[in-house]
Amino acid sequence: MRKPLIVVLIVVLVVLYASLFVVQEGQRGIVMRFGKVLRDDENKPLVYAPGLHFKVPFLESVKSLDARIQAMDNQADRFITKEKKDLIVDSYIKWRISDFSRYYLATGGGDVSQAEVLLKRKFSDRLRSEIGRLDVKDIVTDSRGRLTTDVRDALNAGTAGQDDDVATPAADDAIASVAKRVERETSGNEPAINPNSMAALGIQVVDVRIKQINLPTEVSDAIYARMRAERESVARSQRAQGAEEAAKVRAQADYEVERTLAEARRQALITQGEGDAEAAKLFADAFSKDPDFYAFVRSLRAYDNSFKSNQDVMVLSPDSDFFRFMKSPATATR
Repeated sequence: MRKPLIVVLIVVLVVLYASLFVVQEGQRGIVMRFGKVLRDDENKPLVYAPGLHFKVPFLESVKSLDARIQAMDNQADRFITKEKKDLIVDSYIKWRISDFSRYYLATGGGDVSQAEVLLKRKFSDRLRSEIGRLDVKDIVTDSRGRLTTDVRDALNAGTAGQDDDVATPAADDAIASVAKRVERETSGNEPAINPNSMAALGIQVVDVRIKQINLPTEVSDAIYARMRAERESVARSQRAQGAEEAAKVRAQADYEVERTLAEARRQALITQGEGDAEAAKLFADAFSKDPDFYAFVRSLRAYDNSFKSNQDVMVLSPDSDFFRFMKSPATATR
């Protein structure tokens, strides 16, 4: 009796467990029965909010959709500006699902890759058209923020056909065809949605950002070569001016040195001449007071300069006046 009860209890628990499903925070759930999506009275897929829900066990399955903001990096691509100049632009997009039922139908069962393909085509065409309206200066300055804002708004609102001066027909046709398929699968009276907007796919673009703007390699190499040549030309000019100024400074310094030395030599000669004149005057005044003593002193200096060695020999006439101070006083006065 107890075993059948336990078996029944286990079966009930298994069935109850299979009947419950939880939609996590940041996600939405869509229930499929026998591979077909459960729909509401308007033939739109039923979307389950986060929380605990029931389903028919073993017959229904749950498909989860990410409700969080998602980032999509775009590969750096070449764009042409209003000036016909090429730029390599690296960008990314942040987007989220705004209408889960529409998104599920438009992407073939919530395929993120399919949604990103359509979004990337629309974004690339729109960004290319917007950049084609601006020159390089506007793109890299304050207009850059306005550029990304305009692209984001255009993705969300869509183009207005012939009234829009920046049309993206290739991407618009792809999105419009998907939007028509979604409209055929639903029968609700919904507000009109621009089939050229990302809202037609149930997607909202939250933000658009340009990470980096570069010039193509061939252009940047040419610019760097020209900048290098200009800098080298300026460097050569600066070096030439420096050499010229150095030569002027050296010439001025050499002139000042020669002028100073000449002035010093002139002052030295003047001082020496004045000293010699003063010495001669002193000697003249001193010796004029006693000429005989002056003659005696000159003779002594002559004897000192003449007899430097004991082996010196001098041959003079006995009557020579050179040795007159060596004679006796009586003889010397004769």
